[in-house]
Amino acid sequence: MAADAQDQLTGASSAAPLLVPLADAAGARDTPQPLVAHGCWYPSADPTGERVAFICDRTGVPQLWTGPVHGSVDGPDLHLLDADPDPVTEVAWSPDGRWIAYTVAPGGGELTRVLCVRPDGTGRRIVAGADAGSSAYLGCWTRDGSAVAVTVAEPPPALGRLVREDAAAPEREAFGELPRELPPDWADRDGQATLLGGAHRGEVGPRPGGASPDGAARDRLGAYLVDPDGLASPVLVAAESGAATLRVCDVSPDGRLALVRRGPRGRREAVVLRTADLGTGSVLRVADGDPWIGRFSPDGRTVWLRSDHEREFAALLAAGLDDEGRRTGLSVLAERDGSDLELLAFAEDGHTAALAWNVRGASEFQTLGLPAAVPVSVGGGDAAGAAAPSGEPAGPPDGGNGTARWSGASAPWGGGNGTGPFGRATASWSEAAGAAPWGGATGTAPPQDVDLPHEVVTRIGRAGPGGLVLALSGSQRRPGVWWLPRGAAPARTPWSSRDEDAVPPGRPAVRPAPLRPRARDGLVLGGWYYRAPGRAEGRPAPCVIHLHGGPEEQERPVFEPLYHELTGRGLDVFAPDVRGSSGYGRSFVDADLGTGRYAAIADVADCAAHVVLSGRADPTRLAVMGRSYGGYLTLASLVWHPDLFRTGVAVCGMSDFGTFFAGTEPWIAESAAHKYGHPERDRELLRALSPMSRVDELRVPLLAVHGEHDTNVPPGESEQIVRAARERGHAAELLMLRDEGHEFRRADNRRLFRRAAADWLERHLTG
Repeated sequence: MAADAQDQLTGASSAAPLLVPLADAAGARDTPQPLVAHGCWYPSADPTGERVAFICDRTGVPQLWTGPVHGSVDGPDLHLLDADPDPVTEVAWSPDGRWIAYTVAPGGGELTRVLCVRPDGTGRRIVAGADAGSSAYLGCWTRDGSAVAVTVAEPPPALGRLVREDAAAPEREAFGELPRELPPDWADRDGQATLLGGAHRGEVGPRPGGASPDGAARDRLGAYLVDPDGLASPVLVAAESGAATLRVCDVSPDGRLALVRRGPRGRREAVVLRTADLGTGSVLRVADGDPWIGRFSPDGRTVWLRSDHEREFAALLAAGLDDEGRRTGLSVLAERDGSDLELLAFAEDGHTAALAWNVRGASEFQTLGLPAAVPVSVGGGDAAGAAAPSGEPAGPPDGGNGTARWSGASAPWGGGNGTGPFGRATASWSEAAGAAPWGGATGTAPPQDVDLPHEVVTRIGRAGPGGLVLALSGSQRRPGVWWLPRGAAPARTPWSSRDEDAVPPGRPAVRPAPLRPRARDGLVLGGWYYRAPGRAEGRPAPCVIHLHGGPEEQERPVFEPLYHELTGRGLDVFAPDVRGSSGYGRSFVDADLGTGRYAAIADVADCAAHVVLSGRADPTRLAVMGRSYGGYLTLASLVWHPDLFRTGVAVCGMSDFGTFFAGTEPWIAESAAHKYGHPERDRELLRALSPMSRVDELRVPLLAVHGEHDTNVPPGESEQIVRAARERGHAAELLMLRDEGHEFRRADNRRLFRRAAADWLERHLTG
């Protein structure tokens, strides 16, 4: 294993989080009148499986609720636990049932904090992220519920608000006076972009000696186990300086080992740590996507992982572990040709896995009885399914649903009782002996398929001794939560909205059709086409090419209110997966690295050509739109293909990589550098790829949309491209949404955004 992969995760000092009590903020027992078309997602059940904590936007803001898996839609047991207006993003009910932990985004921004509250709404407290400028997010609970893992991001000493010495007076008035000069080694830009003000300015990336490019101290991520009762001090699990990500995904039942996910996008790793000395036991590559990468077996001798280690597509792997957490071998338990294992969860029994496979954008769901022991091949390179050679992206697989394979075994592991990190007794492996409730005797039956009522699974959670809870989305409905009892079909929870309430009467949701464009270099792309209702086949339509973010996200066949708004205005929508998207294998994800970004920009034009040549879209009425990285691709498409589109809508998009790296959060920059390029070593490439460097090629009207609290892609990225467009005589507008960050979470702001974007596109495509 490479030496850098074996680096200890404990090389940076870090301040432990402090508990901060808060006033109770539970809603009234008679819950607010819900929005008819509301969504429910991110379920986490109590130990009995009878009640579920979840996120719901029925009041217009994503908030923390609890409700029974049975009952009426507005029964007396449905409770709003935190009525504060800060959006909730993650939820986890403790295994002992005493606490519910959740992550919130104060002000709708990107800096988050972790709270805990009791199931009756009392005892609300901040667990991590209370300090100004810090951010925190959830990890796992320990098996006995005595502690919750949190990751705290501590920024480097603030650089203050930096503006060039030669900045014009209006810019100084907008961003304030200079508290100090720019760093002495600041490499000033000489292109079209202007360095805008804001916190955490300065380029990022490693330098010899650990300093960042602007000479400032590196940011730190620290992972802790925190007792929400406050009876024990926080326990440091891992810390990294200049980290991209760090999350504790599991702690072994005896508390000896911790499973940590770390690393930048495209380079994620599963690290097994010893909690006693914080030493590294083993490191294995894992897939991007859902951060919950795996779990220890009940005896701690195996770790089950969703991994693409030496593979093109993620599969379920089992790694044997010795007493020090070192890997003794590796085995494939379940895999599919041409499909990623997208979600992995485990039932309460400890030996049943729940698997969600991504099959060309839709989900296929299975349960699998795990073997009491796993046959492992010594060494890490024996797993099947090696990745395609570098530079040869696989593209979306052709043909059927893929061939599933699984493995069973019988050799017993040793076990033993232990105690958790706060001294509470934990269960032994012997309690998990017996038959697997979903798949026959443990390790002896193939995976069991479960039919789903909708297309996509977004989360899987445990629900008591014999059940699971699933968050589902589909093209015909809002997100909802289903209960999956043992041996039965999924049942919609009473508080999830009904399918028929997804859209107002008289305006049916559009079921998209899959398309397979081919890029000019022969790479097969993917995507979904939404045809406006009432339009006859063969009649070309005004069409919006909508580009997702990431770049590693993927278009899925789920209900998207924006697409519903656009098709209701008579506009078709094509939502493609250009190179760099997930769901098509590692090589496809990596196909846009470095100079491959130019090919991704060309993919947008090729997708437009596909829908035109197939007779779906009118070549004289095309628009391009996207969010985050898709916003960048929108701007890039407008300046690389200036005569192709009539207009563009860029949402939270990067307009210049130099100012993006200077303004984003340090830990985001650390991760982004691995995807886009290093801000120093790849400076010229990033400059050439920046839309601001080609802004003179812009020909058409532009609408930019941004959240005022976005610290992922700072609002200055939209401000500078709109300003440059206006200076060149083009119609350009900026919609800045109040109390929003990189994600638009409030119902009123989402509605404002949809209608403003649809008005703009309708005016320029049909006016």
